[in-house]
Amino acid sequence: MFLLQMAVVVMLAVGAVVALVLAAGRDSNRDARDRSLAVAQGFANSPGIAAALASPDPTAALQPSVERAARNADVDFVGVTNRDGVYRANSVPDRIGLRTTTELAPLLVGHTVREQAVGSLGPQVRAYVPVRAPNGSVVGLVTAGVTLKHVGDRVAEQMPALLGAIAGAVVLMTGGAALVSRRLLRQTHGLGPAEITKMYEHHDAVLHSVKEGILIVDVDARLLLANDEAQRLLSLTPKAQGLPVDELGLPSQTADLLASGRVATDEVHPVGGRLLVVNQRPTNRHGGPGGSVTTLRDSTELEALSGKVEASQKRWKVLYGASVSIGTSLEVTRTAEELADAVVPDFADFVTVDLAEPVLRGGEPTGSERELRRAATAGIREEHPLLATGEPIGLTSSAPQMEGLAGGRGVLEADLRTATRWQAQDPERSRQILDYGFHSLIIVPLSARGVVLGIAGFWRSERPEPFEPDDLALAEEVTVQAAVCIDNARRYTREHTVAETLQRSLLPGDLPRQNALEVAHRYLSAHAKVGGDWFDVITLSGARVALVVGDVVGHGVHAAATMGRLRTAVHNFSALDLPPGELLAHLDELVARIDTDEATDDGSAAVTGATCLYAIYDQVTGDCALARAGHPPPAVVHPDGTAVFPDVPVSPPLGAGSGLPYETARLSLPVGSRLVLFTDGLIEYRRRDIDTGLGLLRASLTGRPQRTPEQTCRDILDAMLPGRPGDDVALLVARTKRLDPAQVAEWDVPDDPAAVATIRRECARRLAEWELEEISFITELILSELITNAIRYGIQPVRVRLLKDLTLICEVSDASSTSPHMRRATATDEGGRGLFLVAQYAERWGTRYLPRGKVIWTEQPLHDGAAEPSAVQVDALLDQWDE
Repeated sequence: MFLLQMAVVVMLAVGAVVALVLAAGRDSNRDARDRSLAVAQGFANSPGIAAALASPDPTAALQPSVERAARNADVDFVGVTNRDGVYRANSVPDRIGLRTTTELAPLLVGHTVREQAVGSLGPQVRAYVPVRAPNGSVVGLVTAGVTLKHVGDRVAEQMPALLGAIAGAVVLMTGGAALVSRRLLRQTHGLGPAEITKMYEHHDAVLHSVKEGILIVDVDARLLLANDEAQRLLSLTPKAQGLPVDELGLPSQTADLLASGRVATDEVHPVGGRLLVVNQRPTNRHGGPGGSVTTLRDSTELEALSGKVEASQKRWKVLYGASVSIGTSLEVTRTAEELADAVVPDFADFVTVDLAEPVLRGGEPTGSERELRRAATAGIREEHPLLATGEPIGLTSSAPQMEGLAGGRGVLEADLRTATRWQAQDPERSRQILDYGFHSLIIVPLSARGVVLGIAGFWRSERPEPFEPDDLALAEEVTVQAAVCIDNARRYTREHTVAETLQRSLLPGDLPRQNALEVAHRYLSAHAKVGGDWFDVITLSGARVALVVGDVVGHGVHAAATMGRLRTAVHNFSALDLPPGELLAHLDELVARIDTDEATDDGSAAVTGATCLYAIYDQVTGDCALARAGHPPPAVVHPDGTAVFPDVPVSPPLGAGSGLPYETARLSLPVGSRLVLFTDGLIEYRRRDIDTGLGLLRASLTGRPQRTPEQTCRDILDAMLPGRPGDDVALLVARTKRLDPAQVAEWDVPDDPAAVATIRRECARRLAEWELEEISFITELILSELITNAIRYGIQPVRVRLLKDLTLICEVSDASSTSPHMRRATATDEGGRGLFLVAQYAERWGTRYLPRGKVIWTEQPLHDGAAEPSAVQVDALLDQWDE
């Protein structure tokens, strides 16, 4: 057999060699013809060929081009003749001057000629192409050709490759035949017919002993073969072979599949209480007889096991979903809602979460609560008979909710219609719940850190299967996670409430009465944590008002407490009538001291740090002095509605320890201007940077100059904070006023004690104009003491100023920076009682330092605010300037 195959291979190889040689010769000849024609056409159509033929010396003009063309075009010769066929140029120089042997008649009329002939170089393939003048007449011929010797050489060059390929093919085919023969010999193990028959019998025995059913059905849908396992799985008798499949007593689905012969892969068919996995393939795919072969595998136990695996996967899916979705917020009610949403509809159709009242407020339940409040409800439908969110839930001693709270473990009511304990709590609503379709319930207490916070109820209505003990275990696992999250939210709510209460208590309640500014304010606490933002309005001497806005670094109780300390410090420093820059410098030292005092044992300290903007407005002059420590700049809205951010030098934040001075800027604000002070929470909202925030603030302030400060606050918050802010926001808007010049009186005091009487008379006259005669006497006494002290101990110039505002303000200024001090005079002292009497009859008094000198000031109520002095007190005061 192998030798016969080798003979066939050799004959095929010889035939292939002959065919390839003939084809190679034919192809080479055709290639030579085509190349000769292409070269001749290209040269004949080249520019200047016709002109060169007509030139006096055509050979000189054409010979170099002809030789170059023959060399580059891989042809044996190229020549150019005139109309008479005489070569004027030829790549074979010996041919120049000779006549071509080709018939010229067809060429002279413009035809192209290709021919195979014998020339001076031997047998050749050549082509002639006419050369045309510009008028279309033929003026010469171009010929190009290849000798047949060279064509044969090309075929000979290809022969080694052809023979090598044929030899390789013979080797491969020989090797393939040898491999096939060896494989057949190996597969049959050299067996003869008897041995092969015996082997078939063994295979037949194996076929009937495998644990997978095998059926063979012919094209007529008759059963040809059913092994033992197939007969067992399908309950077939031995006589079933040969019967049509529709007579085997099989379910219609299975019988239709066997009769159709279609391809089936892992189809599950219920047959005789078993779940069979069926695979079916046709038998004629590879030229075999028609019909189909079917395999059957019993998967009843596997199906039951996979059902358990699927149920386990669903439980893990519920647990994973709950762990991801519960606890994303630190709000008690939101966390309860996340618990309800996490298990609907994968586990329960409806979920209710009821919490003790103290838990909702951040407190800790006592454990004896008899009433809960519904914190969350979620379900597959909006309409349901369950109590709505926010409703109180009263518990009876027999209710399963009370059992869960008391025992600290879940309660399973698999069938609500047969359970009576839960119905006793509210019979009417229980009836509505049953009528709605609720049929199964799980109650699980929400316990965390040994404290029961409430209960969670899991209800089923649409899903027909009741809850099982495994479901109770799953519900308990979910509620354990949720309870910890709810307790975290409860603790956070408590701390947040404490911090917020502390912060609110430290912020100003009612703003002080003053006429310099019309003020409106807003304070918004952060959504997540309480911060240290604050604002303040402080009345100062001389009918001036201080505006303060600040922000402590950090959040929580510590930040709120630090804010309270800084606000108190600002009040104390402002009582000293310090300029804004000096006040911030003192405040910076205080913050640095706080950091030092709060250092821990290991030397680390929580960085306090704060920013602050302090402004003083003088309603007499309309001037405003400002300084800021790391704080955003204020905004000024002019009376025409234009909004600007004035150039107020920015200094380092408080507590930065830079050691740099705090610069003070001064602005002149027309009447009706609005000064807007704010913290960074207003402009740095979510992902908005400070520049964008300032631009939005400018846009919200521009225009509508008639807006009141209250309207301005409302418009700013609507434009800048559409939602709950992520950081605290303090906002202060003040519209400037001016004191009527008619309510201001000023006098220069000469350096003469006798001038005191004159000033007293002028003051009395002005107080009469202001209809303040009833306090005139007290005012004269106060001014007499202050002016006398200024003349005696001060430095010129000395000036007196009266301001009628909410109170009567008396100011005596001089160029000395020495401040008088009140003391209690003894019985033998001749003086020292003047300031004591001033303090008795003035509502407030103090010293305000100027860049050059000081001001001693007092404030008196305008009407019925001071008692009349006694005669002794008057005499003691007057004696000090009597001569």
